[in-house]
Amino acid sequence: MSTSGRLAGILGLLAAFGPLSIDMYLPAFLEIADDLGGGMKGVQLTLAAYFIGMALGQLLHGPLSDRLGRRRPLFAGLVVYTLASAACALATSMEALIALRLLQALAGCAGMVISRAVVRDVSEQLDPVRLMGRLMLVMGIAPILAPLLGGYVAVWFGWRAIFWFLALVGLTALLLCLVLLPESLPEERRRRVSLLEVLRGYLGLLANGRFMGIALASGFAIAGMFAYIAGSPFVFITLNGVAPEHYGWLFGGAAAGFIAVSQVSARLAARLGRERLFDLSIGAVAACALALVALTALHGPFLAQYAMIFLYVSLLGIALPVGTVISITPFPHMAGTASALLGTLQFGMGALAGAVLSLLHDETALPMSLTIALAGVAALLARLLLRGARA
Repeated sequence: MSTSGRLAGILGLLAAFGPLSIDMYLPAFLEIADDLGGGMKGVQLTLAAYFIGMALGQLLHGPLSDRLGRRRPLFAGLVVYTLASAACALATSMEALIALRLLQALAGCAGMVISRAVVRDVSEQLDPVRLMGRLMLVMGIAPILAPLLGGYVAVWFGWRAIFWFLALVGLTALLLCLVLLPESLPEERRRRVSLLEVLRGYLGLLANGRFMGIALASGFAIAGMFAYIAGSPFVFITLNGVAPEHYGWLFGGAAAGFIAVSQVSARLAARLGRERLFDLSIGAVAACALALVALTALHGPFLAQYAMIFLYVSLLGIALPVGTVISITPFPHMAGTASALLGTLQFGMGALAGAVLSLLHDETALPMSLTIALAGVAALLARLLLRGARA
């Protein structure tokens, strides 16, 4: 395997911690609610806790990786993630599972932050959009396999086996990184900064109109996908009668579309330009979201609604890798910090989408579709309003 292929595989596995940890236990929501008590709202809080942990943890791992290099913070995160996953499998109450999911996310997000920062570190040797596309290929396998595997594991072995599997994934990633992942940030490029300087760095990025325009657009777009993730078990299984072990086929279908589109992102970026391609993808995402809410409000067929979800998620295969590259590339001296803030905004908006979905819940499919539509339109507005902002 080539160096770029091996690097993409390892980074893709690290970036896949989020999708694996989120998607694999979705088919087991009802079983967890019955076993631990707390009902569906309690289980949804375990998902919200994970989103919050992903948002907050990235603020820590980004500056640490800029200061200490990529390997040491990554190893620490993988160790804690593995132990937290095992503890989730042993949880005896919904409150304990919520707290452990928060810890699992705080540690596991190290892989997401550092994988993006490594792409920036090696961008002078490798095409970053092409490498990000390969990363998305590996990462995209997780949303296809995770709910499928999770559904069958839950039926055969119970929901706790899902978290034992995640602990095994964490341990495997730790061993692979120890052996195969080199340090991509040499000593002379590390930032020996104080906490105050870290805060100034974040404030500088928040005041950077160009960075924020891209970050908010991609953040709102991914928030729509998080609304789909949180709402689809109820909409697919409860309202439309999809069996829990078959839920993953529909969920994985959209993820397959994401993978397929992400693989042509580099070629399209070379032909159209990164900025223009990003703009087109965000506009198309908003159009799909509006079509989805219209179909839902008019009680259109489930397959037509699913088709709009499929297109929405697939188009993120362009918006996310291209948006990540054009937002982080201008900051080679603080790629980890920029990557962390980008991820924090994305998962923070995901938590917000989950809160909106919960508030709108009315035992129909409309709250999920409406939340996705709000996110898609907000993504387009953020990009349009800050398109010409100065860096």
